[in-house]
Amino acid sequence: MAIFKKFIYVALLLGFVTVAFGCQNEGPAEKAGKQIDQTMEKAGDALENAGDKIEDAGDKVEDAVDK
Repeated sequence: MAIFKKFIYVALLLGFVTVAFGCQNEGPAEKAGKQIDQTMEKAGDALENAGDKIEDAGDKVEDAVDK
């Protein structure tokens, strides 16, 4: 029984170590995912800036029409 418990402990320890080391290395899919995230964030920022410029232009047109 004691040998069986030791075997279980060793197997669990090896499993945790394997998972821990497997999570540290980034593969090509993880790197591509990060690049996609960064690109989407930049695109969102660019759209937000464009929206702000359109809103500012609309405000200027409104001000010009009101005068």
